[in-house]
Amino acid sequence: MKLNKLYLACLSTILMALYACNKEEQFYKDQLYRINVNGYNGSTEQLDIKLGSMTFSDPVSPNTSFNITNGYAFNSSENKIKLNIVEKGTGKLVLEKELKKEDGEASVNFLYMDDKIGPMPTKPAVEKDKITLVYMFQPTTTNYTEPVDFVLGKYYFTPQVFEELTRVKNVKPYEFSTPVSVGTFSTARQEYNGVMTSVSFVVRICKAGTNVPYVDGTSYTWNALNSTAPKPGASTAVSKLYIFSEAPQGNTMRFFTRLEL
Repeated sequence: MKLNKLYLACLSTILMALYACNKEEQFYKDQLYRINVNGYNGSTEQLDIKLGSMTFSDPVSPNTSFNITNGYAFNSSENKIKLNIVEKGTGKLVLEKELKKEDGEASVNFLYMDDKIGPMPTKPAVEKDKITLVYMFQPTTTNYTEPVDFVLGKYYFTPQVFEELTRVKNVKPYEFSTPVSVGTFSTARQEYNGVMTSVSFVVRICKAGTNVPYVDGTSYTWNALNSTAPKPGASTAVSKLYIFSEAPQGNTMRFFTRLEL
């Protein structure tokens, strides 16, 4: 009899524990709101992420990419909440977004740079034998405002010939391009039209729909080899995102990479 009572007591305890776990699991399944915040902070300020009255324990450091996931358990009377991104040092509001419980999980993506906020694209995955590039061009010296084409190609030294491989068209300044891909290739000395020559990977920036360098008509010149948008090595598969600006040397247009991911 004592054994049976002990058995029943243990069974009851186990059932109650399982019931409590199920209730707790159901509570979090029903109430916990998952939020992912990702992108790049290109400012010199630390950013705090605030969800309602709660501040995320992981702030966003200056000049760094970030991918932070957190959650918020809604009260029974709540169906929406404010997400605020603020500069920690100044209190400046960078981004404000209302999140609704009915929408379920949420993702907030942004680039913060030069006191401006905008979308931050996801860098494509690396593909075998391919170079994939995403560009944002900031013409801070010429203040060029028209769309450009990024023309990817090979430059053969001895005959001084540029061979276009592909291009991404009509990219507006200060906006991200769509991804553009080209196959990997060797830059070792090789034969071109019966002549041995070195080869370089070059990315030209041309007026949209043309092969004319965008600096045409300005006081700057385009150097066939040295005036190139940032790019990785040509022989290895890679995926890169670049934000770059103008940095001329004398009258020759050159470029400065502000961000490489």
